[in-house]
Amino acid sequence: MNATPATTKTDAETEPTTDAETEGASTTEAVSTTGGAPAETAPGATGTPDTGGSERLQDEDALDDAHDDHDAEFDAPALPARAGFGAGAAAVVAAALGAVSLSGTWMGKTLSERATLVGQIKTSQTGTAAQQIQEIYGNSWHTTALVNGVFALLALIVGAAVLARPAFGTPGRSEQPVWVKAVALAGVVLGVVGLLISAGMYFDLFAALPSTKG
Repeated sequence: MNATPATTKTDAETEPTTDAETEGASTTEAVSTTGGAPAETAPGATGTPDTGGSERLQDEDALDDAHDDHDAEFDAPALPARAGFGAGAAAVVAAALGAVSLSGTWMGKTLSERATLVGQIKTSQTGTAAQQIQEIYGNSWHTTALVNGVFALLALIVGAAVLARPAFGTPGRSEQPVWVKAVALAGVVLGVVGLLISAGMYFDLFAALPSTKG
C-alpha cells in the first residue's frame, strides 16, 4: 500500500495572529535590539528634577510677602499724626492768644469800662482834677494793659510748652510736624510782643497821663 503523503499547512491555512501578539512581538524585538533596555522611556521618568514647581512656589511666597508688607504699611497706625494732634491744637491756641493780646479782648474792654465807672463814682463829690484823671482814665488804661498782658503771658507759656514738649515726650514719638513748630513759634513771638506793649501801657512808657499843670 502506498502511504498517504503528509499534508502540510500552507501560509493561508495558518492561524491569524492577533494585534496583541503582534504588539508583544514588536516589544520583544525592541528589547532584544537595545540590549535589554527599553527603547523608549515614559515622559517625566528621567533623573533630572523638575524645577518648575519650586520656582512657582518661590514666586508665590514672594507675592505673599509683598502683599503682607503692603497691608502692614496701610494698617500701621500713624503715630506722628496722632501725637501731633494735641500739639497742633495747642500751637493754634498760642497764636490766637498772642494775636488777641495785641488787638484787645471783650474782657479787657468790659473791665476798663468798669474801672472808669468806679473812678467817676469816687471823684464825683470831692475829687480834684488830678484825681479824676487818675481814677477815671488812668485806672481804665492800666486795666486794659493788664488784661492784654495776661493774654500775652498765656500765649508765651502755651507756645513755649509746645516747642519744649518733644524734649520730655516718649522717645521715638517726639518728632512734630513743621507747621506745629511754626505756629507755636508764632504764638511765642506774639506773646513776647504783647507783653512788651502791655508793660509799656501799664507803666505809661508810651504816653503819660494828662497833667493839670499849665
